[in-house]
Amino acid sequence: MADALQDRFAQFFAETRQSLLGYVRRLGQARDAAEDIVQDAFAKTLEQAHDVQQPKAFAFVTARNLSRDAYRHQRVAATETVGDIEALGGIEHEGASPEEVAIAEEASVLLREAIERLPPQCRAAFALKVFHARSYKDIAEQLGISTKTVEKHIARGLRDTHAFMRRRYQLPDREGEGS
Repeated sequence: MADALQDRFAQFFAETRQSLLGYVRRLGQARDAAEDIVQDAFAKTLEQAHDVQQPKAFAFVTARNLSRDAYRHQRVAATETVGDIEALGGIEHEGASPEEVAIAEEASVLLREAIERLPPQCRAAFALKVFHARSYKDIAEQLGISTKTVEKHIARGLRDTHAFMRRRYQLPDREGEGS
């Protein structure tokens, strides 16, 4: 009896795997993450084999839910990287004058403020690039977005943080300068 179930599941796996993988990829998951999600969806489907009447539907719904969970986890993990900005305030200033230390600390506070004003996904992408020197491809995979979207987030992060700093230091806007 168990052999028959295993044979049916192996056939189900072979027939369904590619379409399920394509579905998870269309949900925005990177290839490696999609492979893991598909494996987990099949494992959960097998666990529930005796109670499931439509295994294909169950596998797809399970994969969708796992994909959503993975996406939420990626977003939370990515936005937590902004906490690394806090470390900027703790930088040692050996040999610097008290004035230089005060200016550096003020700039650090202002930079933190500027970054915290960015939208969450933009802030996450920006922090991963600036503070972790991650590639656009790595950021895209971690956040589950395209590299083009990462490029736009980084560009917006740079533009918005620079604009914030210029306003705070009352510097002229550089847009009219042709730079």
